Order: sequence, then structure tokens, then C-alpha cells
Amino acid sequence: MPRKPKTPDFEQALQQLEGLVEQLEQGDLPIEDALKAFEEGIRLTRDCQGILQQAEQKVQLLTEQDGDIVASDFGATEEPTP
Repeated sequence: MPRKPKTPDFEQALQQLEGLVEQLEQGDLPIEDALKAFEEGIRLTRDCQGILQQAEQKVQLLTEQDGDIVASDFGATEEPTP
């Protein structure tokens, strides 16, 4: 069975994105390289957003009670009522 290509993990993608931002902020890249770095940054940003959306969906599935999703803040100290 063929495997689908592995997407980079969030921490790795974020670290790469931070490196690109640092390079762009220095302002010494030729315009062609700066555009390539910007394009890569956009791709990494979308990857990170996708990873976060998947994590949010997993959290919603895990917090489902009796067929209903119980929404609660991550920082909430109260237990959701059944």
C-alpha cells in the first residue's frame, strides 16, 4: 500500500518559517531570492495553519460527549457539564 508523503511537523515548519523571516528582515537578499523566500514562507504558513486545523478537529472529536461537541476554552478550569 503506497504511503502518502509526510507533511512536516508543526515545530519544524515553524522553525523554518522563523529562519526565512530572519533572512528577509536582514534585507540583504537579492530580490529573486527574497521572492523565493517569501513564497516558501507563504507555503510554510499554510502548512502550519493546516496542522493547527487538524489538531483543532482532533480536540473537538476528543471532547465530544453524547454525540454533542462540548466547546470549552483550553485555559478553562471548570469541567464541562454532561
